[in-house]
Amino acid sequence: MSKQSGSLYLIPSTLGTEQALPFLAPYTVETILKIEYFIVENLRSARRFLRKCGYQKDFNEIAFFELNRHTNMAEIPSFLAPAKKGFDIGIISEAGVPAVADPGSEIVALAHEYRIQVVPLIGPSSILLALMASGLNGQGFTFKGYLPRKQNERIRALKSLEKDSKRNGYTQIFMDTPYRNIALLEDIAEYLSPTTQLCIAINLTHPNEKIITQEISEWRKSNVSLHKKPAMFLLLA
Repeated sequence: MSKQSGSLYLIPSTLGTEQALPFLAPYTVETILKIEYFIVENLRSARRFLRKCGYQKDFNEIAFFELNRHTNMAEIPSFLAPAKKGFDIGIISEAGVPAVADPGSEIVALAHEYRIQVVPLIGPSSILLALMASGLNGQGFTFKGYLPRKQNERIRALKSLEKDSKRNGYTQIFMDTPYRNIALLEDIAEYLSPTTQLCIAINLTHPNEKIITQEISEWRKSNVSLHKKPAMFLLLA
């Protein structure tokens, strides 16, 4: 690895909270303030996040590369060009940590291929925070990401997750877009075993954060508000 190369820093963002500093390690903030090249999912929200961190530099003099579903994959190698010239680059996640249920893995893989040092920074991860607080198996777990949008496919996926959990004892972690949370919970309550444990972690790190673990039979009687609220789902059969 050439000492002349810059490093690729993986920068966690907040989980939608207005304040950034209470949720980021001092070293993470210090590193962010030194970087002048950023790979971001959304330019506007990235700039807003940087200002929350106390970033004072003129954005007109800072280089931003957008990485999202509209990005031409052929352009991605050019995003790492500054590192080859000795400049550090930061990847900013839209929420939580980069490259985990979030864009960025392609850039990280290329950085390894180019022998650019990859440095993960400390910050909030909704997956780990939910698992920590769930009381479910934290020694063996699987993250499945987003479940299918169509109901029949989602029900099959849920039954498969429950079957796998019962067989290997692993906690199954998954999520959906906030506006589908109610439908997801309804399917879980109707089609999974009443004795399966289900944790729902809602609005993590927010003032109205709520984390509840109970059997599905209890969830059938619960009246928890999930509409348009970010949530992580964890089950253990």
